[in-house]
Amino acid sequence: MIERTPWLDRLCHAMLILGIAAVCLPLYYALIAATHTLQDVLQVPMPLTPGGELWNNLKTVTSNGTLGRQLTNSLIVSVGVTVGKISVSILSAFAITYFRFPFRMTAFWLIFATLMLPIEVRIVPTFAVAAHPLQPLAWLLETTGTGGAFEWLTGWSVEAVVKWSLLDSYAGLILPLTASATATFLFRQLFLTIPEELLEAAKIDGASPMRFLVDVLWPMSRTNVVALAVILFVFSWNQYLWPLLITTDPAMATAVIGLAKQISGAPEAVPKWNLLMSSALLITLPPVMVVIVLQRWFVKGLVDSEK
Repeated sequence: MIERTPWLDRLCHAMLILGIAAVCLPLYYALIAATHTLQDVLQVPMPLTPGGELWNNLKTVTSNGTLGRQLTNSLIVSVGVTVGKISVSILSAFAITYFRFPFRMTAFWLIFATLMLPIEVRIVPTFAVAAHPLQPLAWLLETTGTGGAFEWLTGWSVEAVVKWSLLDSYAGLILPLTASATATFLFRQLFLTIPEELLEAAKIDGASPMRFLVDVLWPMSRTNVVALAVILFVFSWNQYLWPLLITTDPAMATAVIGLAKQISGAPEAVPKWNLLMSSALLITLPPVMVVIVLQRWFVKGLVDSEK
């Protein structure tokens, strides 16, 4: 028997409407502000109906080329981090699941334990490593006295090795973020659900481990990969703390950092909120488009699997 509870249905619908309003109201406010002049935005209260200055504001924020470079940087970083996280995680999960080596589960639990450490705890040592990634090599060369031989072979002195840095580079923006305990855990749980008979059949057919990964595991993981890629892309696009620390060159700033610097300009200057909201709309567009285009795969990867 189906229980009819109209009051509960109305309550649930009311809560959904309130939740949608809470999420969409800031977006609506940004859209409305982007369609007005600065004088209209500074009015109290600000007009809540669309104006006619949207295209002019968009032309203004895109005319100097800074926003375009920042959007390009964000796109490169987001794609690089997404591909890197998925590649490293699927290989790590594959090794932990299908290979028997000493301290296999210890390695997995060490990876899993990093989920309990917030990024703020790891940000300082990560920055130190990115600033001088080859410092252990320089220490080893100085300790063993092989700096001269190393310079003869590579053309790099020990001082050059110490000074080499990942700051203000795409490698510095991408590589420290490629490890993901969450993705490794999700792929491992997926691989554990795959029948052992597939592995035995692959061994009988003479397939190598990488062939088994490419021809068997990868096709069965595609929906999960797409769902995870959407989450990782949005996460990477919205990164603020790490790009803020690793970049000092304005040409390497991401779109989120560029928008924040526009807001925190001269203390005595009035922020141009109409232009800032126009920039915010353009910055929000790429992750929104990714979610819309991959929505079907995203939902399927969360609720279903191809097995």
